[in-house]
Amino acid sequence: MEFYAEWRLRGDRYDNGYGNGMTLSNGESVQEMTKVSENEKETVFRGKNGHVLTCLRKKQGDVTVCRTVFRNETDRPAVLEMLASFALKGIKADRMHRATSFWSAEGKLLSQSFTELNMEESWAGHGYRVEHFGQTGSLPVRKWFPFLVLEDSEAGHFLGIQLYCAGSWQMEVLHGYGDIRVLGGLADRDFGAWTKTIAPGESFETPRALIAEGSSLEEVCDRLVKAQKPRIAEADRDMPVIFNEYCSTWGNPSEDLIEKMAARLKGSGVKYFVIDCGWYRQRDGENWFNSAGDWKVSPILFPSGLKKTCDTIRANGLIPGIWFEMEDCGVDSETYSETDLLVKRDGIPVTVGTRRFLDMRKKEVWERLDRRVLGLHKDNGFGYLKVDYNETIGVGVDALSGAAYDGADITICPEDGPGEGLRQCIEGTQAYFRHLAAEMPELVIENCASGGHRLEPSMMELVSQASFSDAHECTIIPLVAANLHRLIRPEQSQIWAVIREDSDIDRIYYLITSALLGRLCLSGEIFALPEERWNAVTEGVAFYGEVKEIIRSGFTKLIRTTVEDYKNPAGYQAVLRTYGDEALLIVHTLEKGANPPIGDILNGYDVIKAYGSELDADFRGKAFLLRKK
Repeated sequence: MEFYAEWRLRGDRYDNGYGNGMTLSNGESVQEMTKVSENEKETVFRGKNGHVLTCLRKKQGDVTVCRTVFRNETDRPAVLEMLASFALKGIKADRMHRATSFWSAEGKLLSQSFTELNMEESWAGHGYRVEHFGQTGSLPVRKWFPFLVLEDSEAGHFLGIQLYCAGSWQMEVLHGYGDIRVLGGLADRDFGAWTKTIAPGESFETPRALIAEGSSLEEVCDRLVKAQKPRIAEADRDMPVIFNEYCSTWGNPSEDLIEKMAARLKGSGVKYFVIDCGWYRQRDGENWFNSAGDWKVSPILFPSGLKKTCDTIRANGLIPGIWFEMEDCGVDSETYSETDLLVKRDGIPVTVGTRRFLDMRKKEVWERLDRRVLGLHKDNGFGYLKVDYNETIGVGVDALSGAAYDGADITICPEDGPGEGLRQCIEGTQAYFRHLAAEMPELVIENCASGGHRLEPSMMELVSQASFSDAHECTIIPLVAANLHRLIRPEQSQIWAVIREDSDIDRIYYLITSALLGRLCLSGEIFALPEERWNAVTEGVAFYGEVKEIIRSGFTKLIRTTVEDYKNPAGYQAVLRTYGDEALLIVHTLEKGANPPIGDILNGYDVIKAYGSELDADFRGKAFLLRKK
């Protein structure tokens, strides 16, 4: 396996082999570059016209962090059409593993052989076989996670890759001419409408890619996930339980309801009470989705103001939190018509359904958010911010020249493609997340995007936790929650446990044990539960407290599932996470899944404690705290 550089300049000759239109790799600049130097930390290449590419590598524990720096050392502007964060050739592989993702079905594993993909080399070795995948837009986890594992089944070797890219991204596997190559990074001109002009003497650095090797899929995933370095607020370091009222009020919170729910949660072991969407509704009958964007406290729902409600929450021993969708606005908001604040494509505001998007590159936008988001937190005593994001900008927006979000003059840059404009916007968003943390270091920030559409490592490193999915009323919650063990840290994966007034004990156990696959987040009609069923909830909260170090620091050794159809899930799932001499086993039965065969997993362990239902019927959940014999 050898590191090299993949890049393309405008005007380059394309490679032959029937790849044009599927890949921009191995074009003229790559074919004619020369290696200048190489050591364990970097490889330097020089293009035929004097451009310099430095492929940086840094060993960080069990992973290698890669990025590429392009420097224009010529006297003319250079227009990049592709610049990979990493590129490897000489790969040995016959199988690939990817994580698919759609709304409420995040992270489902897709494992395919090169033969299934029709990627075995041709009879003459001629012609490229190309598997090119990724996503365009401001929801980086949509159809795919930026994640790939290549397996050499004969050698039992696995090569895992994860991109740190919160906008448009791509990965490519190419087989042909006696070699397998893999590369990835920002979506290129063909895939993501990205071009970037680099002036003489200037440089451009790609997003990071992390690479890990191991002897199993589980080992490689664990190494990639543990390499993520999130910003965890002090209050969140002991992984406390969350209550979010969204599935209690469905966008219609109020002083009275919150007071009732907060009183029920007093002394329960829950730490956060999060007020979700709708708190800004100005008129009766107003739609919470379409009215988002102005962030004025509702005089209907909170006639005494939010400060009184926050004080009530804190009086019950809880930290108050609140929901914002700060980067966009709905059609019924005043902000929707303030086009100077919005992103544009071809000079026209980007409009998706009833949503438009704030231009996070602009100082004026930051000033607005400082008043309405940051100011509201400081004035009312909130300690938790849920940042949602419910649409995608799409392929891109008008690119700007000059610096952004720092007050410098910025103008449209017609030389650069809309994919570059999108990259700038994402950079502005992430800078604002860092700004929030700097202004309020104690603030716990949650990453949400219609659930899991932003479960990407560069976003996850900016926050304490994230909504794992919008799966909250369905039976596949444990399946999605287990999938995410391969992709994000379980200590950050906030899982819904929505307890309804008519939820029986088995349903409560099913939901709480699902949430033990990550961070426990309660919702629903908790104030209406009979005492016996409420005790089952608080028992689950206590059990979570006993096993959360395994959730935080363990190794997910096994995810065994027989479920294929997420719409009609049948079978069972067992997840084993080990930590030292202890382990947490979480088992769920689905349709026709009663009495699952888990004896082999329990072999060698003593059961220290268990929580949940007997697994002798469909849709049951049980968690076992184990210790090695």
